[in-house]
Formats: sequence, structure tokens, C-alpha cells
Amino acid sequence: MKNARKETKKGPAQYYHISSVAKMYNIHPQTLRLYEREGLLAPSRSDGNTRLYSGEDLKRLELILNLIRDLGVNLAGVEVILNMRGKIERIEAEVGEFLEYVRREFFQGKEDEFEARKKALVSVRPGGVVKARGRDE
Repeated sequence: MKNARKETKKGPAQYYHISSVAKMYNIHPQTLRLYEREGLLAPSRSDGNTRLYSGEDLKRLELILNLIRDLGVNLAGVEVILNMRGKIERIEAEVGEFLEYVRREFFQGKEDEFEARKKALVSVRPGGVVKARGRDE
């Protein structure tokens, strides 16, 4: 059985077994086990203790493989990067909640004014990983 379905609150979710994931990404199953031991991946488990990889697990694996294969980052570096990404995502969520609170508390009944002020802000897209050059280059 290559993949499994599991019912969630949002509907049926698709899960992949370790052998399927290894084939999809051209890596050895032991590599996936290593990533799990190192805390980089945390697949769920079936009742029979089989690893089940979700779509979110696959996205995280793709990020890990891009860091390792494309950028030459070692496992310790990958861990640091993933932890920093998690912190950034939590901070962004907190800032979003704070801005929503400010909007509710200070602009309730003044939605038109809020929209006009919101449009005055400059949007900044998140950047990708860029190699920095030294001053002499």
C-alpha cells in the first residue's frame, strides 16, 4: 500500500508511507528516518506504528532537501533555519492578531478611514535566500 487516507475534521487527508516518499524524492528511507531522529521531520504514525507523511510533511521535506541539495546547508544549519522560520511565522501571526485587535478597538465604525490608511502602507514581499557578497567583490 503506497499511500493511505485518514479522515480529519476538514475531510479525507492523504498520507504517504516512507517507501513512497523515498521514491518520490529519490532518497533512501534511512535518510527520512535520520531526519526524524534529528527532529527535522515528525510524521504521524498509524495504529501499527507505520510512518505516515502528510502534505505538510512533504512540504517541509522539500524545504529540507532544497537547503541541503541546492544551498549546501548541513543538518545543524537546517535545524537552525527551520527553527528561525517557525519563530518568524509565530511572530507574524502575533503581529497579525495585534493589528486585528487595533483595527477592532480603534477603527470600529471608521472602516472607510481604516481602509484609506491601510492602502497608504507599502507592501513588502518576503525575499528568498540571497548570497551576500563581500565588500571586495
